[in-house]
Amino acid sequence: MSKITLSLLVVLMIAFQATSQDLPTDYLPADFHKDRRDAVREKLPPNTAVVLFANAERNRANDVDYVYHQDPNFYYLTGYKEPNAVLVIFSEEQTDASGNTFDEIFYVQERNARAEQWTGKRLGVEGVKGQLGFEMVFNGSEFENFPLDFTSFDNVSFVDFHNDYRDKSGSADLFDLIKTFKVKANYPSDYNPVRNNLYKSISTVTAENSEEVAQTIERYLNRFPELQDDEILNDFVNATNEEIRDEIKNKVLVIQRSSNLDSSILPKVMAELRQDKTPEEMELLKKAVEISAVGQIEVMKAMHPNMSETEIQGVHEYVYKRYGAEYEGYPSIVGGGHNGCILHYIENNKTKVGDDLVLMDLGAEYHGYTADVTRTIPANGKFSPEQKAIYDIVYNAQEAGIAASVVGASFRDPHKASYDVVAKGLMDLGIIQEEKEARKYFPHGTSHYLGLDVHDPGTYQAFKPNQVITVEPGIYIPADSDCDEKWWGIAVRIEDDILITENGPVNLSGMAPRKAEEIEEVMKQPSPLDSFQLPKLD
Repeated sequence: MSKITLSLLVVLMIAFQATSQDLPTDYLPADFHKDRRDAVREKLPPNTAVVLFANAERNRANDVDYVYHQDPNFYYLTGYKEPNAVLVIFSEEQTDASGNTFDEIFYVQERNARAEQWTGKRLGVEGVKGQLGFEMVFNGSEFENFPLDFTSFDNVSFVDFHNDYRDKSGSADLFDLIKTFKVKANYPSDYNPVRNNLYKSISTVTAENSEEVAQTIERYLNRFPELQDDEILNDFVNATNEEIRDEIKNKVLVIQRSSNLDSSILPKVMAELRQDKTPEEMELLKKAVEISAVGQIEVMKAMHPNMSETEIQGVHEYVYKRYGAEYEGYPSIVGGGHNGCILHYIENNKTKVGDDLVLMDLGAEYHGYTADVTRTIPANGKFSPEQKAIYDIVYNAQEAGIAASVVGASFRDPHKASYDVVAKGLMDLGIIQEEKEARKYFPHGTSHYLGLDVHDPGTYQAFKPNQVITVEPGIYIPADSDCDEKWWGIAVRIEDDILITENGPVNLSGMAPRKAEEIEEVMKQPSPLDSFQLPKLD
């Protein structure tokens, strides 16, 4: 080995060590992702190929992209954080021309020294093999010519595409990978995933459920204008007897035999898997929740009437970054007064919150897993009588919703329990006269799954252990509401992240105070930010 070569090797080794030290060590292990791929494989129908693409890179403005975020399903199955990749999973082992067997193929972004100088190191084929544990790995450019016959499978399952990806330079970006797949899989130009799923419903219809299927199809026809001219769907809805529906079913079966593309199997499988959290997932999810709860506590201590919504948001997100959370799980919501009545308010630009209530719905995302925690607090440190009256109704509603979050309960039970408390409370205050009117002031659901997505996929069936949901009742009384003016502008939501267990619900975010009196006590405590002063700017 020459001195020059030896020197270069030493430099490269030093550079590698410098880039690999001081990194988090608590990411999900490669074995987790492999186990999840095996779990997908077990749920697939025979002779099925699953094709899943990495998330698109999205442009922010001009030559600046948004910070890249991987598709949660893709990350769940691979651990891969880069764009321009495609994963293929087979229900059974496949054999190539050389007699080698495999049950998955991973096409990844190719190493490129010039690109990596600007945007960071890529794993490449060898990195994916070594760090993520895949065996059959190729550069994305090899996808086009790889001898993979998708027409030989009974089902080719994928998540249908959205028009949110661009054709970038090179021949193996997401645009080209999807284009290649469409050619290989005979993807029709008029493919519609909703229609595909409705046809599937018709193909399995029975006399017992045909009327229910017809009602479902009718709802979709009203919702999706592009389906309203579909002759088969309209004929099924308008059929006057089961003989006609049987004839339509046979037509659909013939149509289905002409294509093996499917956009329903994979989303269903992923929902079934992702709704039930593994111990490895719970470690990360609990950390995200606890970080978010600490953020709420620190803001309670720092809050004062002269703060802006933007500053409040910044304090929360600083706490997240201090703990190593990479992102927020969703756009932060900080609404003072009337702004809290806007359910997904994200402008956060009110310059002073004054004596209003401040609704703060934020969640840290830690290694992919996001929390979703909401607290509503008085900016001046003390609830007014009207504010406290509404707050206590929401608190009691949440207590009822959490108590209903037990194994075997219906997914709607927490909402029903919360809604009943809200309706009675509003009637007792004279704000409404009938229970049904509560929907004006409590217009959203109470629970959703939580995990890699803030609204994680799931089956929405009866609760099972190791599922994590939110319980988040709220009351929002905008200006000009049909009630006494003293209630106008009061908006309260309390949201916690609840783990379903055999021994009852566990409030993962319970360290952030919820009772009005507890919040007021915390708000009396000093904050490290009290002495943090910045120079005034002109």
